[in-house]
Order: sequence, then structure tokens, then C-alpha cells
Amino acid sequence: MTITQLKYVLAIAEHKNFTKAAEKCFVTQPTLSTQIQKLEDQLDIQIFDRSKKPIELTDVGRKIVQQAKNIVDESDRIQDIVDQQKGFIGGEFRIGIIPTVMPTLLPMFLKNFIKKYPKVQLKIEELTTEEIITRIMDGHLDAAIAATPLEHDSIKERVLYFEPFVGYIPNDHRLKNKKKIDVADLDLNDMLLLEDGHCFRDGVINLCKVFKTTENEQFQLESGSIETLVKLSNEGLGMTLLPYLNTLDLNEKMSSMLHHFNDPSPAREVSIIYHKNELKMQIIDALHNVISGVIRGAIAFQNVEIISPLPK
Repeated sequence: MTITQLKYVLAIAEHKNFTKAAEKCFVTQPTLSTQIQKLEDQLDIQIFDRSKKPIELTDVGRKIVQQAKNIVDESDRIQDIVDQQKGFIGGEFRIGIIPTVMPTLLPMFLKNFIKKYPKVQLKIEELTTEEIITRIMDGHLDAAIAATPLEHDSIKERVLYFEPFVGYIPNDHRLKNKKKIDVADLDLNDMLLLEDGHCFRDGVINLCKVFKTTENEQFQLESGSIETLVKLSNEGLGMTLLPYLNTLDLNEKMSSMLHHFNDPSPAREVSIIYHKNELKMQIIDALHNVISGVIRGAIAFQNVEIISPLPK
């Protein structure tokens, strides 16, 4: 039994297809099939039920896959230990970023990070918080940037910054004349929200402390992007809340529709998160330092109240 064979097993279990698994592992399909057959012969069991389409794991195969994940993860950590000991900051690093953070934060730090740490190959994906947690637990991500706290026993969080919420209120809205707004002013029945699955949506709902109790008889508007929420608001279809960094690039006319909250301003906590057993800490430290450095010049708010991103 070899680590390579176990990696082949994991690839087939993930893709449920020998050809796709071989492509993923950069080997020919006959090579992969031969190694899997050797492993099954050695163990005298069948790991995969090849009669099913797509291929399925046998009962014992599922147990083997779970153990193979642990073995492969631990074997990969040997190189991490060596790199950490040498102080080497380089190699592939897989990171996920939630959709409401990625468009604003990534342009702020990526160029600086690449320049400072040219030997790190960042693999960046835009993912929801739920997808991020799953991939961190499965070993498919080294770290992520997400709204916290997440209250997950196996995931560590290091705060990067606190980002206030800002009201975006069109000129025909009931709150248009209020220079600053209070949480008590908010009503989900005249507010545009992101679609279900976005943690920023859950934060807004938690802030309002109520769920929708009545539906507009003509329409119910939700969107997958903050940019669309702004456009809908401009059409007079309701107010919305924006993360502070999303307000920095608005033009003068749109900026006039921004209304900050009275202190303490509701805000979200944004952190770099990773598995409690993660060993690529030298890269996590580097990311944390670079992002914290650039963000200090953009967000100067001090008196904030952190709103939970978890659905309630």
C-alpha cells in the first residue's frame, strides 16, 4: 500500500469516474486502474463497485476512503513541517473568499502579497461560507476569508478587521431625511436582501431581529450580488445595507444616498479561518499581516457592535 495509491482512491471517490480521476492525478487511466486493482488485491476486498454508473464506493470502501483522507493529509504535513522549520514561505496555498468580501478586499491586498511573497502560489476561489467550511474540513482548502464568528469546534479564526454596515437609501424612501439611522429604523419589509446562502444576508436579518412577517403583494426582491441590490434601490424599490468597503467606489450621486448608523455602528467581523490542525501557519501569518496592513488605511471606525453571520 502506498500514499500514491491512496491518493488515487480519493480522486476516484471524489469524481466517481476513473478517467476524470486519472486526469486529476496527471496519470493515464490504465496506470490509475492498475494501481487501484493492486491495492484491492492486496487488501482482498473491493473498494469500488464498478457495476454502478457513476462508480460507487462499497461499504468497506467508504471506511477506507475516510482513513485514506487522514493518511494523505498527515503525509502532506511532513513538507509543511519542514517548510515551517526553515522559515520558507512558498508553495501552493488554497484559499476561499466569500462573495461579499472578494470584490472589495482582493484588489486591496493581492498585488502587495504577490510582490512580497513571490514564491507563494495562491489558488483563490469565491465560495459561500457553507462551501468554505466543507472544503476546509475535507482538506480542499488551506484557509479562507469569511465573516465570523462561526462557532465551529474544528476551525480557528484570526480577526482581520471589523466592517460597519451602511444604509443605502433612495430619495423616495421613508428614511431619506435622516442623516444618521438607528437599528430600530430598519424594517425587512422595505429592504432589499441578498439571496439565501449569503452570510451577509443572515447578518442583516439578525440585525433587524425579525424575519419577514408580510410579503409585498406585488414583488419580493432578492439578489445574488450587492451591485444588483444598489441598482434596484436606485429604481426606488427599497433600501439596502452595504458593507463599508462596498461604498468606497460609489460616485458622488450614489454616495449622497449613504446613511451611516449612530454609534455603536453595526458591523461584521471578517477573519482568516483555517482548520485547527493546519500547519501552513507561515503563509497564514503572511496573509494576515498584509491584509491587516492595507485595511487599516481604509476602515477607521472604532465604536462598532459585531453582528453574527450565522442564521437564527
